[in-house]
Amino acid sequence: MRADRVFAYGAAAGLIGDLLLGDPRRGHPVAAFGRAAGAVERVLWRDHRGWGTLHTAVCVGGAVGLGAVAENVVRPSRTASVALTAAATWAVVGGTSLVREARVIGRALEAGDVEAARDRLPHLCGRDPQALDADGIARAVVESVAENTSDAVVGALVWGAVAGVPGLLGFRAVNTLDAMVGHRSVTYRRFGWASARLDDLAGWPGARLTAVLAALAGDSPRGAVRAWREDAPKHPSPNAGPVEASFAGALGVRLGGTLSYAGRVEHRPVLNRQGRAVATYDIERAVRLSRRVGLLALGVGVAVRAFVKGRTP
Repeated sequence: MRADRVFAYGAAAGLIGDLLLGDPRRGHPVAAFGRAAGAVERVLWRDHRGWGTLHTAVCVGGAVGLGAVAENVVRPSRTASVALTAAATWAVVGGTSLVREARVIGRALEAGDVEAARDRLPHLCGRDPQALDADGIARAVVESVAENTSDAVVGALVWGAVAGVPGLLGFRAVNTLDAMVGHRSVTYRRFGWASARLDDLAGWPGARLTAVLAALAGDSPRGAVRAWREDAPKHPSPNAGPVEASFAGALGVRLGGTLSYAGRVEHRPVLNRQGRAVATYDIERAVRLSRRVGLLALGVGVAVRAFVKGRTP
């Protein structure tokens, strides 16, 4: 079976598996990678960029190498190849868990239980929930749905389309490392530099594709493109900016502004200033847009895989 068909069938099966099963409560492969990366960190940690680069190379290289070996082992069997791609796709995407968490918070807000929504928000993002009212929580959820559509779904499919199972595992390894050590704390300012920069590079194509697909699948394609063009460059993140701006324009809402992370206040630019304030019902609209973008990304990924295969001697 051709590699493009293996990816098409396997990725579709993996997304269906994520839709039906979501993430397991215990024994998730990404959690296992996180524990392994933590063990490597305990051995290699130094307050130095070079040691952090080595840590990134060991962890990401290990994930990519494991994927390459597994893919080579099952290559003679079409069924095993599709099954491996499906398992890898299910392991690295997180669309269903993202949707579930967003909807739990949305239901709490609809019921007027702001405290329950605050308690649940840390499961979705790193915002300080005590600093947010109901509208602020809704805005945080919509922004998290937008950004994680790229990080948890589209980016993985892009790299899976380009590089198969090694691409799927490698992208998730990079994304996980950035969450672990890529933030600018005293401990990781130097050690996590390489992970953060590699995450920016790996996330670049998925973020742009997410922004394009959000514009195509949203209620206001023109508004999405305008917000992306005008406001994304002002965002401090090179990848979150296009995604959040495009979602804001597509949904007709304002995102960005003042944020609080663990007591640290950030004043970010307003995205789609022409839009209205986020309301609770926009959470469900963002979830539906995220689902549509994920399905479109699968189609794009299949087309990209066919193109890559067609150019391979």
